[in-house]
Amino acid sequence: MFALIDCNNFYASCERVFNPNLNNKAVVVLSNNDGCVIARSNEAKALGIPMGAPAFEYKKLFDKHNVHVFSSNYALYGDMSSRVMNLLSEFSPDIEIYSIDEAFLHFKGFDHFDLNAVGFQIKKRVIQGTGIPISIGFAPTKALAKVANRIA
Repeated sequence: MFALIDCNNFYASCERVFNPNLNNKAVVVLSNNDGCVIARSNEAKALGIPMGAPAFEYKKLFDKHNVHVFSSNYALYGDMSSRVMNLLSEFSPDIEIYSIDEAFLHFKGFDHFDLNAVGFQIKKRVIQGTGIPISIGFAPTKALAKVANRIA
């Protein structure tokens, strides 16, 4: 059985960890040179801000809705990713880091475990240890785990 763990709105979530006043507020993170939107909080998504949106075209909307706009901080995101991945490795020795905010865990030999309960334990551990919210999908293959994560 595989689990795909995906950090929710990762770059925006990282910014929120260090500034909790941003919780429940629209947050966007911009690409290098502040050109395009590369991460959005759920509140920013609800305003209709698309991924890849040129920042200059959305400046009025950002101002109108008090959207909190950040330049990307890859040192921060890399550090937070390492923290998340270290916590995930506590749950299975077989971890495959898929991207900065995603990893597969292989649960071979966990046939007699309640993976639903394990999933909740992982979510709790990651949020307690890092403040980063995650989604988890379990399935017998990596591709299906990705689909299950999307549904989650």
